[in-house]
Amino acid sequence: MPDDRIRRIRPEDVEAAVALAYALAEYERAPDECHLTASQLHEALFGEAPKLFGHVAEVDGEIAGFTVWFLNFSTWRGVHGIYLEDLFVLPAHRGSGLGKALLAALAAECVANGYGRLEWSVLDWNPATEFYKALGAVPMDEWTVNRLTDAPLHTLAAQA
Repeated sequence: MPDDRIRRIRPEDVEAAVALAYALAEYERAPDECHLTASQLHEALFGEAPKLFGHVAEVDGEIAGFTVWFLNFSTWRGVHGIYLEDLFVLPAHRGSGLGKALLAALAAECVANGYGRLEWSVLDWNPATEFYKALGAVPMDEWTVNRLTDAPLHTLAAQA
């Protein structure tokens, strides 16, 4: 049975979701790297052709956690999947089952839509890795995440 604390994000939740994104950046020891604005998130989630989706966890009328995610595609499986960009639950609500309920909602999205996998990245030091393993998540230890941003991204783009 679905957890009634979890629902799809709505336009009126955007400000709270932005605050949670900043709290996540603080938790991940990178507060200066978060530059998200409410207008950016609103456009990404609710613009003409949204490419980003999200869920919130609501407790007593307050947003206590969130996820934002987007579709990816597996050429090996031949179907879409979900890439979970962010999952964050406020410290006061950790251990209440909200994190698991948010992940369960994404798993339900996968199953309902025929998506083949749910993936996310976790910092090595994050204690949630044990929680994820207990759910059956398999760390992709042999894979290294690569990222281009800022000047290197522009330098490479100029070579196109």
